[in-house]
Amino acid sequence: MNDNAGHHEPMVHRARNVAAGFADVGLTHAEDLLRRLSPEGREQARREREARTRRQKRLIVRLVAAATASLLVWAMLALLAPASVALAVASALLLLLMTAVLLRADPRVPGREALAEATLPSLAEQAVIWLAAQRRGMPPLALQRADAISRRLGDLAPRLGQLDPRSPAAASVRKLVAVEMPALVDSWRIVPISARRVAHADGRMPDDHLVNGLQLIDAELARANDLLGQSTLDEIAIQGRYLELKYKGDSFSL
Repeated sequence: MNDNAGHHEPMVHRARNVAAGFADVGLTHAEDLLRRLSPEGREQARREREARTRRQKRLIVRLVAAATASLLVWAMLALLAPASVALAVASALLLLLMTAVLLRADPRVPGREALAEATLPSLAEQAVIWLAAQRRGMPPLALQRADAISRRLGDLAPRLGQLDPRSPAAASVRKLVAVEMPALVDSWRIVPISARRVAHADGRMPDDHLVNGLQLIDAELARANDLLGQSTLDEIAIQGRYLELKYKGDSFSL
C-alpha cells in the first residue's frame, strides 16, 4: 500500500505542476486581454500603429525612388540606343533596385541581432517595436516600466539622430538598449511561467528582477536624455552668444 502510494505521489506532483502551468497560461492570456483593453494598452497600440505607418512610408518612398531612377535611365538610354535595349536595361535596373529595397526593408519585429545592427537614428524606434513584442506575459509593474521606457525612447530618438555614432554617449546608449535590455528580458522569459512568481534564496521572484531591471534601464535612459538635452541647450547658448558677439553693434544698409 505504501509502495503504491510512493509510486503514485510523483505522478500526482507532476499532474499538479502541469495543472498549475495551464492555470498560469490561462491567467496570462486573460491579463494580456485586459491590458490591451486598458488606456495604457490602447496607447501602446497607437504607438505601434504609428511605427508601422512610418516604416510603410519609408518603404513606399524607396520604391518610388527606385522607379524614378529606372525611368531616368530609360529616358537617357532611349536617346543613345534602340528602344528595346533601353527598355530591357531599365527593367533590369528596376528589378534590381526593388529587390534591394525589399531585402533591406525593416523587419516587422526586430530581433536582438537587428537591434545590434540598427543605425543610431533608427535604434530607438526599433527598440520600441522590439519591446512591444515582448509584453506578453509580463507582470503589471513590468508593463508600466516597459511603457515608460517606450516613451523615453520616443523622446530620445531625435537626439540620437544628431549624435555622433562614434561618441562614448552613443556607445553607452546602444549597449543599454540593444544589449542589456534584451538580455534582461530574454533571461526572464526562459524561466518557466509557473516559476516566475516563486521567491528565490534572495527573497525575490524572477518577476521582481525583471521589474527592477527595467526600472534601472528607464532611469539610465532618463539620465541620457537629460545629458543630451543639456548638451543641445549648451550648443544653442554658445551659438547664440557667438552671433551676438559677432553682429552686436553692426548695422545693415539696404
